[in-house]
Amino acid sequence: MRIGELSRRTGVNAHQLRYYEAQGLLEADRGANGYREYDENAVLRVKQIRHLLGAGLSSEDIAYLLPCAVGEAPELPGCSELLAAMRSRLRRLDDQMERLAQSRDALADYIDAAERMGSVSYPPFDDADLEPAPA
Repeated sequence: MRIGELSRRTGVNAHQLRYYEAQGLLEADRGANGYREYDENAVLRVKQIRHLLGAGLSSEDIAYLLPCAVGEAPELPGCSELLAAMRSRLRRLDDQMERLAQSRDALADYIDAAERMGSVSYPPFDDADLEPAPA
C-alpha cells in the first residue's frame, strides 16, 4: 500500500509516517515509480508506535522497544533491558512533572501576591512621570 492509504487506515498523516521511517521505526520499500510501498504489517506497526508515543516514550526509546512489541496495544516482554529503558523514561517523566509542579506553585504564588496588591495600571507611573520634560 502507498503512504496515502496507510495514512487513511491509521489516521496518521503522511508527514508523520515519513518521520517514523526516517527514525527507523517504520520500513517502506520503493516501487519502480519511486513511491513508498508498505506491507500490511505497517498498519499494526504504526498503531504500536502511536501507543508508545502516547506513553511518553521518545522515538529513540521506541526504536529500542519496537522489535519486541506484540499486538496493537502493544505488549512488551519483561526482559531486563526493556524494563531498564522504560524505568529510565519513567524517572525522566517524574522529574519533569516535579519541575512543572514547582513552576506551577511559583506562578500561583505570584498571582496570589499580585491579587493581594490590588489593581494598578501597568507600567505604574507617579504624577512626576506624567509632567512634560523642561524645554
